Amino acid sequence: MRALAAVLLLVLAACTPSTPEVRLKMLASTELADLGPVLTELRKATGVELTVEHRGTVEASRSLAGFDLAWLSTTRFLRLRGAEPELASSVMTSPVVLGVKRGSRAVLGERPTWADVADRAALGQFRYGMADPRVSGGGMAALIGVATAAAGTGAPLRPEDVSCDRLQGFLAGRAFDVPDPVDEFARRSDVDGLVAHESELLSLNASGRLAEPLEIVYPRDGIVLSDYPLMLVEPAHRAAYDRVVEWLRSPDAQRMIAERTWRRPVEPSVVRNEKLRADLGTALYFPNSSEVIDRLLLFHDRAGEGRQVIFVLDYSTSMRGPRLAGLREAFASLNGFDRFYVGETVTIVRFAGTVLEERSITVRGKQDLDALLAVVASDDLRDNTAIWAALDHALRLARGETAVVLMTDGENNAGPSVNEFLRVGRGEVPVFPIRFGEASTAELDRVAQASGGRLVEAGAKSLLEAVREIRGCR
Repeated sequence: MRALAAVLLLVLAACTPSTPEVRLKMLASTELADLGPVLTELRKATGVELTVEHRGTVEASRSLAGFDLAWLSTTRFLRLRGAEPELASSVMTSPVVLGVKRGSRAVLGERPTWADVADRAALGQFRYGMADPRVSGGGMAALIGVATAAAGTGAPLRPEDVSCDRLQGFLAGRAFDVPDPVDEFARRSDVDGLVAHESELLSLNASGRLAEPLEIVYPRDGIVLSDYPLMLVEPAHRAAYDRVVEWLRSPDAQRMIAERTWRRPVEPSVVRNEKLRADLGTALYFPNSSEVIDRLLLFHDRAGEGRQVIFVLDYSTSMRGPRLAGLREAFASLNGFDRFYVGETVTIVRFAGTVLEERSITVRGKQDLDALLAVVASDDLRDNTAIWAALDHALRLARGETAVVLMTDGENNAGPSVNEFLRVGRGEVPVFPIRFGEASTAELDRVAQASGGRLVEAGAKSLLEAVREIRGCR
C-alpha cells in the first residue's frame, strides 16, 4: 500500500502545473490593465509571474521605488527627472489621437489639425473628454500636441513657447478630464469625442458599449506616440527581465498583443489588422524640459469659465486711418488658438477724452464674436486722449482673474496724470499696453511694471501678433 501511495503522489505531482520560478513586482500604466490575459500566457511560457500595480504614467513616473520592473507608456517623464532606468525595451506602440462621433466629424473636417480642433472647441462646436494630464500620459500628450502645434516652431517645446492663451480655446471644449476617460465617455451622451490612445479607442469601438463606433482622427500636424517600454528597475532580476522581453517581442506574443489590445506590434514580421495600418503622419517632439510640463499643467488647471479680458481702445481722432484699421484687423483675425473662447468674458472700453462706450460679452457662440466686432467697427472718434481715466474705469470692471490690454497712440492730455493714477492701487490686475504712434513709452512702461504686465512696442511686431501674444494671459 505504501508503495502504491508513493506512486500516486508522483503521478499527481506530475499532473500539477509547476509554480512560477520568479515572481516580480511591476508598476504599469493604467491603460495596460487589458494585458491580463497576455501576462497569464507569459507566466506559462517563461515561468515569470508579474504582480502588477497600475497608475497613470505621469503619476507613476514620479517614483519607481519598490518595484522590480516598470511598464509605462513612455520613459520621457522619467528622463526629465534623470530617473530613467538604464535598460528599457519597447514592446508595442500606440498614438494619442481623437475618437469622434460620426455626426461631429463634419465639424472638424476630414483630417483636421490640432488648430482646427481648438478652433471648434473655442466656439462650443466640439466637446470632448480626455484623461487627467496630472496623472495620465495620454492627457499630457494632448496638451503637448496642442501647444506644439500652436508654437509652430517644428521643434521641442521650450518654456517660452507655452502660451496660456493658445491653450484656452482647446480647453474650453473640455467636457471632462478624469483618470478613466474611456469609461466616462461610454456613460455619457453629451460629448462629441474623446482624446485617447488609438488602442483605447479601437477597444472601445469593439466592446459594443457604444451605439455607433467612433471615427478615429489623426491630426495632420502631428501626434505624440507612446512606445510602451518595459524597464528593468531592479538589476538583480536581469535574467528574468531578458526572458520576459524575449517572449513579449516574439511574433506569437506580438500577434496576441495586437489582437487583444489593439496596440501596434514592434515586430515587423507580424501582419497588422487593417485598423492598425493607418498612416500616423508626423510624430511630435516631446519637451526636453520639466519646466514645459509644469507650465502646461499650470495653464490646464487655470483654464475654464470665469476669466475676463478687458480691451481699452483709443478712439481719439489721431487713430483715424491705418492705425484704426490695424486695430480692427487684429480683432477680425482672432481665430484658431487665439480666438475668444466659450465661457470667456470680453469687455471693450472705447475712449477718447472720456469713455465713449463700454460693452461686456460672455462668449457663447459666433453671434457673440460678431457683436464684439460690431463694437470695434464704430467710427465714433473724438478729440483728446484720457488714457489713465479710461484705464481706471476699466480696472473697476475687473472681476476674478482678469487682464487688461491697453491700445493707444497718443499722449495723455485729459483727466488724471499717470502719477495720480498710480497713487491709487487697483489690485493684482496686469496691464499690457500696446504702444504705437506718439504714446509715451516711459509712462506706459511704468504702469505695466507696477501691475505685473509688460509693454509691447507695436512697431517691433504687428499689432495682430502683439494682441495674439498677450491677450488674456497672466
